[in-house]
Amino acid sequence: MMKFTKKNFFFLVGGIIVYIVDIGVDFWVVSKYFCQGQYSWSILILFFRGLSSLVTQIFSYEWFKNDWEGTDTGKLKWIFLVHLFHCGIFIRYWFALKYGYQAAFKPKRREDASETDPSNLIKKQAIDAVTDINMLRVFKAFLETTPQLFVQIYILLQHGKTNCYQYAAIFMSFCGISFSMVDYQISLQKSLPDKGELRVPSRFMYLFYKLFTITSWVLSISLITLQSVRISVILLIFLWICGFTWTLKQCTTFCKSKKMEYLYRTVVGIILIFTFFNIKEKRTKVFISIYYATHTVVTLSILLVHMFWKYSIIKEIHFKIVSILTVLLLVLGIIFLVVYYRHFHPTTYYRPQTCLDEVDGVAGQKDRVKTGRFQIF
Repeated sequence: MMKFTKKNFFFLVGGIIVYIVDIGVDFWVVSKYFCQGQYSWSILILFFRGLSSLVTQIFSYEWFKNDWEGTDTGKLKWIFLVHLFHCGIFIRYWFALKYGYQAAFKPKRREDASETDPSNLIKKQAIDAVTDINMLRVFKAFLETTPQLFVQIYILLQHGKTNCYQYAAIFMSFCGISFSMVDYQISLQKSLPDKGELRVPSRFMYLFYKLFTITSWVLSISLITLQSVRISVILLIFLWICGFTWTLKQCTTFCKSKKMEYLYRTVVGIILIFTFFNIKEKRTKVFISIYYATHTVVTLSILLVHMFWKYSIIKEIHFKIVSILTVLLLVLGIIFLVVYYRHFHPTTYYRPQTCLDEVDGVAGQKDRVKTGRFQIF
């Protein structure tokens, strides 16, 4: 069982503070555009926030139903009411803080304690609660933050405004998306059995790989959006269809109901538009190579088309800067990707314990400890 330390608890406290601040910033941006008479931008930002909130509330409530199956229905009614008012994430943070505090600050039990030991069960509950939150943060990042980035970059390049706070907001959004992916990967490694924890150098390699590749891709899509919104929308829909089809072929079993499973596959299809997201515990060398080879071809094609397009609303100097950044970040991202999987992936330094026979090992564990949501990953 992985440890849940005091540092993990304080990061959790910081996470809820950042979440609350993010809500305030979104409404501040909406009010700013509204006061300037740019109602379309305000509506778009509110739409993306509303969409991501709706999806995360649905998943959060369904996970509560699955976890509390067979318990008091009165609690579920109360939980449903909280999610109806789009406050489900705060309930999840409350449970995570509760279990996290007990795991991090309560007296420690001996190291050789069994999995059914109360202290180990509390650690598992804390890790599972944080993993659920980080999964919802990933959904939010690609349903809300990433589309809002397109809006911000489009406004910046189209109108040529160079306010420092706009650049800072865009940079922080890219970092927020990348950090959400890193946090999710850390939680996933902790919650899955026989998986090694991401070391600090591995976390930085993974962070830079995600940050550079996502930034490069968003910039390239933003360029084609400047030329033609229609072409950009068609391209994004086509990419989503490809991602959704791939999830269907993988026959995922993340959710208990078919409706929720198709919603999950739909969201994963959106995530796959912007970054690679492994949805099965399989070797991903072939899939990830095809994915980023395709991204590289599409990115270079967009730059070439934009370069020879006769009509352009973007200034030449802006196009040169964006083009250089797009190519440079793509190259750096792929370099960090290769280095991460060759030298810093947990499989390169972690060796799982010797497998037990079915009676004493896997089958016995299933009788003792309830299988976590992400252990069927």
